[in-house]
This record gives sequence, C-alpha cells and structure tokens, in this order.
Amino acid sequence: MSRQGTVTTSEEAEEYVHRLTDPGGSKVAWAVCHGDGPVGLVCIAVDEQNRNGWFSYWMTEAVRGRGWTTRAAATVSDWALDHAGLERLELGRRVNNPASGAVARAAGFRKEGTERGKFLITGERVDVDTYGRLRTHPRWQSSAAAARLRSGDRRRYRTATA
Repeated sequence: MSRQGTVTTSEEAEEYVHRLTDPGGSKVAWAVCHGDGPVGLVCIAVDEQNRNGWFSYWMTEAVRGRGWTTRAAATVSDWALDHAGLERLELGRRVNNPASGAVARAAGFRKEGTERGKFLITGERVDVDTYGRLRTHPRWQSSAAAARLRSGDRRRYRTATA
C-alpha cells in the first residue's frame, strides 16, 4: 500500500475503497471478497478521451497463491476491452515483485519495457516493468465472467471466490 496511501485500520480501508469507487470519479474498482469482506481489489483509472485505462490490482497475503488475482484481473480486463469501450489497458509493476508480473502475463498483458529508477521507495530507486493489453489481444480462457459485468456499470462488483 506504500504507493496508494496508508491503510492500517478498517476506517482507512473504507475511505480508500470509497475513493476508488466514487461514481463521479474516473476510476472503476471491484472488490475481491471472501468470507466477511474484501481480500483484494482490481481497479482501472479511466482516460475516457483516449479510451485507455491504468490497471492495478492487489490481494492480501493471506489469500495469495490461489489464482484469484489472475482470475479477477483477467475478468475485469476482458470486460473493460469488450464492454466498457476501452481500447488499451496499461499497468506497471516493480521488478522486485515477480508475482505481479506473473499475474499480468497470465491475464493477457504483454511486457512493453522497463522504466529504470521510476519509483522512489524507502529511499531507493526501483525499476518498473510496463505492460499493455489491447482490444485486439486474445481473451483470457474464462472470459464468460466478463460478459456478466454490465457495460457502463460503475458500481463495485464482488467476484465469487469459492
């Protein structure tokens, strides 16, 4: 969360999700829920003028390794490209986070390059790999879930995670 802001309490988490899901904003976000609440999030910051979106995702450590991040990222990116009018999605991941790169590739994103020293994190410059996904790229093997997301829907979507 160091790039998104401090979230250490339930109140801070609610405010964080509220900022991302504000219907008047340029972001669309979906909580990945399990049990009593959210365990992850997939978000697109939409640039409507260029029909692009900056794509991001996270999952709590307790549920990582189950494939949920890949499934959520693939489903939301398929929806954005097939039903929301976007033509390009972009994301960046720190090179010291190989799991995020694996999720991006499994969700259909292609590596486009490395931005050297892009972020300053705890006093150190960190390289960032950039990825893109175009409307013309193949869809994820289970994109039927994307069709269930209504075009233009800006409400939170809770993905099934059983």
